[in-house]
Amino acid sequence: MIRHKRNLQTKSRQEHVDEMKQGNDEACMQAHKDQDAEVVCRELGCGPLWLLRGALYGDVEAPVGTKEFQCGGNESALLDCRSSGSARKSCSPGEAVGLTCSEPVRLVGGDSRCGGTVEVKHLGEWRQVVGGDWPLKTAAVVCEHLDCGSAVSVGERKESSERDVWRINHYCVQSGSSLRDCVTPSQSSSSLQTVTCSDSVRLLNGTSVCSGRLEVKSNQSWFSVCQADFDQQDAEVVCRELGCGPLWFLRGALYGDVEAPVGTKEFQCGEPVRLVGGNSRCGGTVEVKDLGKWRPVRGGDWSLKTAAVVCEHLDCGSAVSAGWRKESSERDVWRINPYCVQSGSSLRYCVTPSSSSSLQTVTCSDLLLQPNISASINGVSQDQQQGLRVPKGSSFTISCSIQPQYPGGSFQLTFTSSDGAHNLTQPAVNHSADFLFAAAEPAHQGSYSCVYHVYVFSHNFSCGSGLLSVTVPDLTGLIIRGILLPLVLLLENLVLWFYWKARRGRSLSRPDNIEMVEMIVRVGAAGRGAAEEGGAVGGEEELIGGEEELIGAVLGKEEL
Repeated sequence: MIRHKRNLQTKSRQEHVDEMKQGNDEACMQAHKDQDAEVVCRELGCGPLWLLRGALYGDVEAPVGTKEFQCGGNESALLDCRSSGSARKSCSPGEAVGLTCSEPVRLVGGDSRCGGTVEVKHLGEWRQVVGGDWPLKTAAVVCEHLDCGSAVSVGERKESSERDVWRINHYCVQSGSSLRDCVTPSQSSSSLQTVTCSDSVRLLNGTSVCSGRLEVKSNQSWFSVCQADFDQQDAEVVCRELGCGPLWFLRGALYGDVEAPVGTKEFQCGEPVRLVGGNSRCGGTVEVKDLGKWRPVRGGDWSLKTAAVVCEHLDCGSAVSAGWRKESSERDVWRINPYCVQSGSSLRYCVTPSSSSSLQTVTCSDLLLQPNISASINGVSQDQQQGLRVPKGSSFTISCSIQPQYPGGSFQLTFTSSDGAHNLTQPAVNHSADFLFAAAEPAHQGSYSCVYHVYVFSHNFSCGSGLLSVTVPDLTGLIIRGILLPLVLLLENLVLWFYWKARRGRSLSRPDNIEMVEMIVRVGAAGRGAAEEGGAVGGEEELIGGEEELIGAVLGKEEL
């Protein structure tokens, strides 16, 4: 914050009030009030009083004492004010008066005091400022001095005739010098500088105008906002009001602690930047939104470090290349100073109007869309939300595909199973590839992923799909159990039927006995065959034992 500020010292009327030499009287806070400070600001040619506080700019070594000033507030010099006479009263060094005067700057002709044409008072004269290539970083200084919010936009307006103006060197302002120190007379001009600030919100301590700790202005004072009173929708409104891109992230205590209130909201909006004309949102011509307008960026000597800022804000990975393309005619563009961007300033801070037929292009590493992975069993497509279950011995196919972006390329199917990692590769035909497995085996169980590879823009790019889990359950045991269980139940029913007959005192005839034995043998043979085929040894023994017991009961013997 650059304003005229220092501990107040007084000298005789013939000497400048802002001269500071050892032996001058330090003014005490008890003897100084707002009207006195306003006179000092006026005498220094500064703007209105900004801040008045004791020991604001450090303790002093010189003796502290003063007359008591009694300014009415309209005087042009402090020594024009009435005072308590020659008597001196002392005070502690921590009570020496410190004050801050605002810069003599204002915005006129807008909808509020926080937007309009820039005017600066210099050499006792208010003049408008010649329009030029002001970045937002310079405009932010004006907004700050006017106690407005963050700088939203800069521009210039044309008048019908030329007038006397001031010229402000914005590099001088950005170096930390005051506005008045950066003012020089200019030839008359009809192009005038405009600035728009937000009226009631600002972001502090961030890396750009679009990031930082949120403060809201209420009753002429700035307040932080508590986390409990702020959500994502609120943050999106702030990003929109500041002319920034969509909300990037939102969390508490991101940009430093504050004294009060506790638990403030701090967040970062995305830069209003995009890449257009390419086959994805992560490659193409750079466009930036400023002053409410999307314009391409003038092509130039961008390095990968500058391009990386664009890729980062678009969540597109790292920068792969930066170049430029020619159009047939010139058009209105934004010019972005790459050194400004690399210094840590936001893109919008580094934008100035220009015209050119050379347009900046950027390619980011996340250029490709994510490929898809799908599966089918015996030629029938499957729902794989819960993973894919392929019966042992069945054929299955893993299909990889991607939306059309670039011709050619290849798909790599990677999967990890119990016996290690496997990779299969096929060329992409019509942007897809099918990987056939003739007979599913337990070794095919694992996690599958499709990776698409393509060579474009003199670089190799690749992008992977999500994971597909494949299991190969062995269903043979279940099938055998499904056969054996009904046979065992049938034998048990035959035993029950036989004993029921015996208890009623009825004996079976020999033909009946022979027929019963043959039935038991047939049922047992069918069960043993199924058990042998499935390797169910326990089930086969159980059937043989039940068969022998039942035949013995029929023939009246304990064993066959």
